[in-house]
Amino acid sequence: MTATGAFFLSFFVLCGLGAVCSAVVSDRSSPRVLAWISSLASLCVLAAAGGLLYNGHKLHFELWQLPYLGRLSLEADRLSALFVFVSGLVYLSVSIYSSGYLRKYQGHYSLKSFAFFYHLLFASIVLVFLAGDVVLFLIGWEAMSILSYLLVTFEHEHGENVHAAFLMLAMSEIGTLAVIIGFLILGSFAADLSFDSLRAATALSDSVRRAVFFLTFFGFGVKAGLVPVSSWLPRAHPIAPGNVSAILSGVILNLGIYGIVRVNGDLLPVTHTGAGLLVLLVGAVSALVGILYATTDNDLKKMLAHSSIENMGIITVSLGAAFLFNVHKHPELAGIALIVALYHMTNHSLYKALLFLGAGAVDSSAGTRDMNRLGGLIRKMPWTALFFLVGALSIAALPPFNGFVSEWLTLQILLQSAVLSSKGVKIVFALCGAGLALTAGLAVTCFVKAFAMNFLGTARSKEAANAVEIGPSMKLPMGYLAVLCVLLGILPTYVIPVLNRTVTPLVHVSVVDELVPPFFTIGKENARFSEAFIAEFHDLGAQVGRPILPGRGLVVLHQGSTRNPVVFAMSTAYTVTVLVLLCGAAFVVSLYLSRNRKVTRQPAWDGGLRRLFAGMTYTATGFSNPVRVVFDAVFRPTTVEDVPQTVEEHFRTAIGGDRYEVHLVDRFVYEPAARVLRWSAYRVSRMHVGKINAYAAYVLLTLLLFLLLDYLW
Repeated sequence: MTATGAFFLSFFVLCGLGAVCSAVVSDRSSPRVLAWISSLASLCVLAAAGGLLYNGHKLHFELWQLPYLGRLSLEADRLSALFVFVSGLVYLSVSIYSSGYLRKYQGHYSLKSFAFFYHLLFASIVLVFLAGDVVLFLIGWEAMSILSYLLVTFEHEHGENVHAAFLMLAMSEIGTLAVIIGFLILGSFAADLSFDSLRAATALSDSVRRAVFFLTFFGFGVKAGLVPVSSWLPRAHPIAPGNVSAILSGVILNLGIYGIVRVNGDLLPVTHTGAGLLVLLVGAVSALVGILYATTDNDLKKMLAHSSIENMGIITVSLGAAFLFNVHKHPELAGIALIVALYHMTNHSLYKALLFLGAGAVDSSAGTRDMNRLGGLIRKMPWTALFFLVGALSIAALPPFNGFVSEWLTLQILLQSAVLSSKGVKIVFALCGAGLALTAGLAVTCFVKAFAMNFLGTARSKEAANAVEIGPSMKLPMGYLAVLCVLLGILPTYVIPVLNRTVTPLVHVSVVDELVPPFFTIGKENARFSEAFIAEFHDLGAQVGRPILPGRGLVVLHQGSTRNPVVFAMSTAYTVTVLVLLCGAAFVVSLYLSRNRKVTRQPAWDGGLRRLFAGMTYTATGFSNPVRVVFDAVFRPTTVEDVPQTVEEHFRTAIGGDRYEVHLVDRFVYEPAARVLRWSAYRVSRMHVGKINAYAAYVLLTLLLFLLLDYLW
């Protein structure tokens, strides 16, 4: 057995050991045991997946032979290794965090059952990524769905929690059913249900390809939280424990993206333009709808849940672009788009896990997630505020953090649609690019609000005023994720080659030279670029660091084709260097200019008031109200007027009103569907007249119908 196989075996053994130990140890010891065992399991899976990403040797294990279903097998390539590696990073931080976070549930809920489900969920997630056949994939998928439901509904004493978790499970099962049908259709053209056989399936008509695509994209889209099958996500997050929310957004949503890439990019690649356009449009709509609701929501965790829909949409846009470029015979651009999608998937997992851990810390310490009642926490929880700020800057795509790199590359790859010949496709690319640009602007507004309303200003409730900083076991994993967000932001030229090796088998071409050209040398190694072109970038400093830095340099650059010779380039490493130098210079200058000034400290002028009361400060609702007003046509709130209050039945003193909103997806998708179903049920119910002659006529008509169909067939 190879070292990689030994690490994976150790991982599954540790997950089983953790499940067994959770049933033996006391509730008081469960969080500590969970942290140790699941952290060791995370390290094992990181070592195994890291080895696969580095050496690229495909892992394959034959398991048991099942009657009529074929042999079960474990299989891992660089694509599955990447998703496993990201899952390990998130699980490691959440496991350490849980040792301190779970203490608040002691005496109220069973921590032994939480630890039991937690370890089994980790094993089922990795099993999905390592499955080499349809049967084992679906076994892992179903186990993951049920176990995640059990963890989300951990606080089961609240009725609304059970209802929201059941909605999540029900929608997941509908998506799973669609995936099963898609696999069965594809498997009917293959020798067996192994992934290798599905790849080799031939003689598939266009109608079969379309059916498999629609079923699997819809089924996996449910798990990824894409519009219009995302209703479960903003309902499940607020009721889940904070550490489970981090796994839900940082790991489980990635399973949907993995399914789309594995089936529609590997087993049965998209071959028609319509499918690529659908993926592109669904991604753009998901991103815009998600960020609109995130910007206007005042529940911290619900806001982050809507933001997850936005980020899954951004990833899906890149996948749609990759499918379209591949269909139109531009494999280099398809490879870049896939790299961008996987880069953003990795970034989202890290900064969203960080933000949910921060939200859990705020909820634990202040006792509320309502941003209208928070504020001033930076003085009470400075470390939490710092780490949350890193996550907010990352998700808002501000340089030099990791979200900037992947979102900037997403917009740049959409601009490459100029090489396509179809004007209609180029128009769709342009519209999606405009939508993402608007999404990026709203994301900045959203997370300025998130940080400012939670941590700046004054406390707007007693709970916020009495908040205290979290313990070291909760701060350490947040700091670890914050460091990763910075590193993936300033070192993209080291991340992109790893992702390039991951996508090369899917597009059958290496694109690393298209994005990270080796500017340290001029000549044959840079045949794509002229010497004059490279010399210009050398003059700009592209070769800086050559004596001390390994690799290709610090510049991400793409030069378009003859038809679209646009060049885009950036270097977040240089950006952060310049920012540090500018800030240092400004500090030195300010010290020099103020060296002889006397400093006098006086109370700040606040309009003549001795003290600014909490009720007089800016709230989260007020901050997001301009967005709500501008997009009123999207939200379409309804105000229900109450009975006016009067004096002596003549003089009106007040009139009440209740404002509520129906989600855009519910209004345009689920409510019309429900009306059609109710109408159909009413029509069918009229057939139940209670007369035996009518029922006999129904049987006769049904028999005649089947005879006619048999004759026509």
